[in-house]
Amino acid sequence: MATIGTDITYAFELLNREELVAIPTETVYGLAGNAFNALSVAKIFKVKERPSFDPLIVHTSDLERIHEFVVDIPEKAYDLATAFWPGPLTMVFKKKAIIPDLVTSGLDTVAVRIPKHALTLELLKSIDFPLAAPSANPFGYVSPTQATHVNEQLGAKIPYILDGGPCQVGVESTIVGFHGDEATVLRLGGCKVEDIERIVGKINIRLHASSNPVAPGMLDSHYAPLTPVRIGNIEELIAQYQGKRIGVLSFDRYYDGIDPINQFVLSKKGDLDEAATCLFTGLRQLDMLNLQLIISEYVQDIGLGRAINDRLRRAEAKRN
Repeated sequence: MATIGTDITYAFELLNREELVAIPTETVYGLAGNAFNALSVAKIFKVKERPSFDPLIVHTSDLERIHEFVVDIPEKAYDLATAFWPGPLTMVFKKKAIIPDLVTSGLDTVAVRIPKHALTLELLKSIDFPLAAPSANPFGYVSPTQATHVNEQLGAKIPYILDGGPCQVGVESTIVGFHGDEATVLRLGGCKVEDIERIVGKINIRLHASSNPVAPGMLDSHYAPLTPVRIGNIEELIAQYQGKRIGVLSFDRYYDGIDPINQFVLSKKGDLDEAATCLFTGLRQLDMLNLQLIISEYVQDIGLGRAINDRLRRAEAKRN
């Protein structure tokens, strides 16, 4: 298994040797390698068993360093960067040749963000290259929000996990792309659409792609446990699947007729932000119980509820 610790110097040394390191962010843990080095990037795809047509997000420490590897930053992107970086927002820009095509799956654009995590920001400031870092889990599976989650899934394949504690947001970053100066949400996530619109006005939303996605995390089936997932009215689903080993992932309460051990409540106080931080942990815990089915429900489609519902839709899509 991987070593888990907080030694930034050791992480720096490994990355310089073209090795991979799992890093904490405020959203989920990432599997990081040198974004300027095609061999390091190839290792990311191999370890995750990720299809090469699904692009990666590049992480760096400040806005000025982004100019090293992108061609142009639209005015609205500067406004969003000022408002939300460091933070759970990724933006897509035209790339320079220094970014290998493998990072972007052959696209001429690259997804970039500045993570809001003190340990990882310190690491990023200490190296002279950005980090390509998708979520640190096997491709398509539930994203990790703790160092132990990474070790359970990838610990035998990587040397080191930088432990930054539990992730504070718990779902991946929101991704915004630009056509000229027009902004479009390509993936819902930890930066609320309502907050983005307060900065740049009404924004388009374009989400899923069955193949050849234009940004990371756009595939229809993604973020899914191994156990099949059904979404709907929980009481009706419990009645429909009587006799099966059912787990319940609910928003704010427990349900009669199901062993509490087989239930996970995202937020007993009904708070969407708290629910987002617990979503992947809940799916992961239920997935370990040898159940036949996990049933869940959509939450109010506002704020981080949009991202929660997006991840639930894609978890359910795996069964199809």
